[in-house]
Amino acid sequence: MNRKEVILSTQSLGKYFYEPIQFKVLDDISFEAYHGEFFTLRRTGGSGKSTLLYCLSTMDTIYEGELYIKGEKITGKKTDELAALRGHNIGFVFQFHYLLPEFSCLKNVMIPALKLGKYSHAEIENRAYEKLEMLGLRDQALKAASKLSGGQQQRVSIARALINDPSIIMGDEPTGNLDSKNSQIVFNIFKQLAEEFNQTVIAVTHDNDFAKNSHRTIELADGKILSQNSNTPDPNISS
Repeated sequence: MNRKEVILSTQSLGKYFYEPIQFKVLDDISFEAYHGEFFTLRRTGGSGKSTLLYCLSTMDTIYEGELYIKGEKITGKKTDELAALRGHNIGFVFQFHYLLPEFSCLKNVMIPALKLGKYSHAEIENRAYEKLEMLGLRDQALKAASKLSGGQQQRVSIARALINDPSIIMGDEPTGNLDSKNSQIVFNIFKQLAEEFNQTVIAVTHDNDFAKNSHRTIELADGKILSQNSNTPDPNISS
């Protein structure tokens, strides 16, 4: 099998929680994620999925083992270095959209790019319009985020995650607050991002259908990898 480049990898990742008693929530987690792959982390609550995602995202740095992104060792980097790395390489989509309700959709999408400071204000605005158009929301750009439906708000949050063209999109239960119709829309967007735009998508989910239709699923149990299953063919990985 001819796999494309590794975009993220872990080596023997482990993490302890200490309250109410010490226990190991992640135990010897080693895997690779590939450029343009859409894969899911799945198990019932308490298996360490979200904890693992936050370690992968560099927002949690207290762990054992090593994390690599785009071939660069991330473990041990300083806080400001990690913040810069996230700004350039990682976009986040959460169960709740966390939009600023009084801001327009356009301004919400622009925020990460304004913070990054890589583009002029005019360029950022243009890019935000492009992302909203890609998600079918250009006509809602100037509307207050609070005036949109839940499904539309989640699509705005995806546009916000895409504004800096990150290499990796990370989703923490991105459909957990949506009905089945909007869950399918979000799933289709993630699959399109991987298959057409060659972005890596890593999503934590309880949704069996969401997981089994991604390219690959990592099953976690008691903080360990139980299995890694290929689901649907990944067009970015040829055999």
